[in-house]
Amino acid sequence: MAASNGIDRIGPGDLIELVSDVGRVPMNVGAAIFFAGENLTNPTTLMTVLAERLVRIRRLRQCLIEPAFGLGRPYWLDDAHFDIDAHFSQVRCPGPRDRDAALTLAADALTRPLPRSQPLWRALLVTDIADPNGHTALVMVLHHVLADGIGGLSILAHLVDGTDSTPPMPEQRASTQPTRRELFYDNAIGHLRALRRAPRAVARLPAAWTELGRGGGGRAPRCSLNAPIGSRLALETVEVDLDTLRRAGRQWDATINDVLLVAVGGALATILHKRGEFPSELMISVPVSARTAATGGQLGNRVGVMPVRVPLDGTPEHRSVSVSRTTRLQKANVRGLSAELLGPVFRALAAVGAFRRFVDRQRRVNSFLSDLPGPSSTLTVAGVPVASMVPMIVTTGNVAVAFAALSYAGTLTVAVVVDPDLVPEHRDLTEALREQFRSIVASAQ
Repeated sequence: MAASNGIDRIGPGDLIELVSDVGRVPMNVGAAIFFAGENLTNPTTLMTVLAERLVRIRRLRQCLIEPAFGLGRPYWLDDAHFDIDAHFSQVRCPGPRDRDAALTLAADALTRPLPRSQPLWRALLVTDIADPNGHTALVMVLHHVLADGIGGLSILAHLVDGTDSTPPMPEQRASTQPTRRELFYDNAIGHLRALRRAPRAVARLPAAWTELGRGGGGRAPRCSLNAPIGSRLALETVEVDLDTLRRAGRQWDATINDVLLVAVGGALATILHKRGEFPSELMISVPVSARTAATGGQLGNRVGVMPVRVPLDGTPEHRSVSVSRTTRLQKANVRGLSAELLGPVFRALAAVGAFRRFVDRQRRVNSFLSDLPGPSSTLTVAGVPVASMVPMIVTTGNVAVAFAALSYAGTLTVAVVVDPDLVPEHRDLTEALREQFRSIVASAQ
C-alpha cells in the first residue's frame, strides 16, 4: 500500500486484524516446523542459517507505526535498532521432551503478546525433542497484521534451501520517518483513490453477500462450545494421507476443504453428544483468499470469510455432498469479497470500544477452520530435511475450538486449537477427529 512518497501503509485486511486484537489471546499466527535427522546433535549451523535468512526479509526488520489521529492507517518503518537476538532464541524442549511437549511450548509462544515497539514476530529453535520424526523444531510466530496464512508460507519459502533469495516484498520503501505533512498528503491521496474505487466496490457487494451466505448465513446453533475464552490455548494434531482424503472427496464431488468441514463438524458433534447436546448442524467459518498470482508471494492480509452450515446427521457421503453443494453456491467468482462488507463493521465496533463485547457474544459461528495448501515435496534447511509442519492459529471471542490444516509432502496435518478450560476433553476431541477421517475414507471405498 505504498504511495509515491514511499509510505508503506497497511491494507484494509491488515487493519481488520489490528483492530481485532482486543481479546485475551493476541492475534498471532505461526507454524511449528519439525526437522528430521538423528545426526542433528549440534543445531548451531541450523540456527545460523535460519538467522541469516530471517534478517533478509525486510518486513521482519520493520516496526508498525501508529500515526496521530487524522493521518491515516498505520505504516511500516525500518527498525533502526533491529537485533535478531531479541526475536530468535534457542531453547531445550521441556520434559517429557516429546512432540506434545514441543507443541505446548509452541502454544505458549503463540499466546504471548508481541511488543508493539518492535518488529512483530518471534522464533524459537527447540532442541532435544525425543521424537523419531523430528528432534529439532522451529517455532515461528507472527502477528496476524503482518501476514495471513499464504503470506506466512511466503516467509517459509525464503527460509528453505534452493529458493530465490528475493524477499517477499519490494525493497524500495522509505526507511526514514515521514513528516506530518507527508502523512497528511498520503492519507488524502488514499481517500481519493478509495473514492475512485467506490463504484466498483458497490458493484461487488452482491458477490460479497453471497460469499457470506447471504447475510452471514443466519444464527449459529446454540452450544456449550460458544463461551468467552480465557488466556490459555492447548494444541494437538491429527495427520492423514492427503491423496487418500482427496480420493474420498472426489467420490462425492467434494474438495479437501469440504471433507475437512465434514470431519471437524463430526468431531465437534461427538463431544457435544457426550455433553448431552444434539444440534443438527453447526456453523463453521472458513477463510477465503482474495489473492491472485500477482499477490501470492506478498505479505499482509487478503482474505474474506465464508460461514458454512455443516450438517451433523447422516453418513459421511450425505454430509459431504451437502457441504459441497453449499460451498459451491457461496463461492463468488472473485474470492474474499466478504471482507469488504465485514471490514467497515469491525472497524466501527473497534472505534467505539465494542468489538470485544461483540465477539464475546456473537451468534454467527460455532468454530473456525483454516486450510492451507503447503509444499508438495520435502524441503530442507541447511541440508536438514523438514519432517512435518504444524499450522498454528488462535481462537478468539466465544469460539472455544478452532482448526487449522496444512498439507506438506503428501500429509495433511490438522491442528486442533482449544481453550482447555472450556474444552477439558480436548484429547477426546482430537481422537474423534481422527475417527472421522477413518470413517470418511472407509465410506468412500
